[in-house]
Amino acid sequence: MPGWHDAIKDLYESGELQVVGIIQEQHPDRCRLFMQWKQMGWPILVDSLNLLEVSAVPITVAIDEYGIVREKGLRLDKAEEFRTGFMQAKFEAPAPDDAAAAPAQWPAAVKPADPADPSAWADFADLIVRSNDLDRIDEAIQAYQQALKSQAGNGWLEFRLGVALRKRYDSDGRQEGDFQAAVDHWKAALDIDPNQYIWRRRIQQYGPRLDKPYPFYDWVPQARQEIAARGETPAGLIIEPGGAEFAEPAKVLATMEAPAERPDPGGRIYRDEGEFIALEKVVVPNSIKPGEASRIHVNFRPREEIKAHWNNEVDGLEVWLNEGEGCQLDGSYRSLPNPPEVVSLEERKAEFEIHCAESAAPGPRSLDGYALYYVCEDVRGTCLYRRQDFQVIVEVR
Repeated sequence: MPGWHDAIKDLYESGELQVVGIIQEQHPDRCRLFMQWKQMGWPILVDSLNLLEVSAVPITVAIDEYGIVREKGLRLDKAEEFRTGFMQAKFEAPAPDDAAAAPAQWPAAVKPADPADPSAWADFADLIVRSNDLDRIDEAIQAYQQALKSQAGNGWLEFRLGVALRKRYDSDGRQEGDFQAAVDHWKAALDIDPNQYIWRRRIQQYGPRLDKPYPFYDWVPQARQEIAARGETPAGLIIEPGGAEFAEPAKVLATMEAPAERPDPGGRIYRDEGEFIALEKVVVPNSIKPGEASRIHVNFRPREEIKAHWNNEVDGLEVWLNEGEGCQLDGSYRSLPNPPEVVSLEERKAEFEIHCAESAAPGPRSLDGYALYYVCEDVRGTCLYRRQDFQVIVEVR
């Protein structure tokens, strides 16, 4: 985009050319930050569901003043030809078309007009997601699930259900297992059509470094710094990118060092069974072949309903994870430093990568782990040192 912006900036600013972008992003606010960073002012439309059904981007399309597509797949190295060709051409107005379909309306009903039609359920779900009505995201998820009952093997439904689940995960209405379910449905979609690179990229965004084509959001810190240096306030992000989204691709598994001795080897520290800290595990992807890798996300969130919060006056969060047979972790230990505040409520995330050897036998790998942390149970409540045990399953097929 920045290349085309530079090539046609004068045409856009003079009004001779209108420019509109369409993104297939799960988090469009990140595109807003990118546009601000690169000082590109033209509008961006959001197609998180990939209703255009494109398999890869970018695609540059030239449309004349009558709304007729004249060129597709324009290349930046042909920008001068675009300026002297398309921009100088005279196009004739097409014949009137009275058969144009009316645009779809936002759903007002509780259910589709024809509950027996799976396509009606899918369309209904699409409209809810496109409307960004998070109060109705449960309806969209249920509608996609209803459509899949009679259209099993439909990759587009699998992908869009994953989008809706991740959307709910990022909202205040998050339900346990939403992130893992989203990844699983994206993986199911990709298994149906392995040539769909937008589906593949959605998984790679959260997946292991060994399977990354590039770092997805490593530009965010630089963008914020340069925008602030211009005296502007960087556009806010609803969901901050995580470790996997910053990570550089790697060809070999790099191992992080761990302390020589694990704390609490005898398991004597009192357990938190989830009453203070909600623990979530997500494996991306959760099923791999021998020789492949997965990224394991272990997320910790204080229980707001009991006003639990982190106590940052002592040590930070520590996480340990054991390896599975025939598989290697990029380190069994993660230490998350405390923020400067005395107490805080943020979600904390530890990420591991696991690579299974070509000789690894098929079957599930059960990885046992535990976390140690200081947590307080209320604003003026007791602060406790607690341990939470967990188990991660990675399937080798």
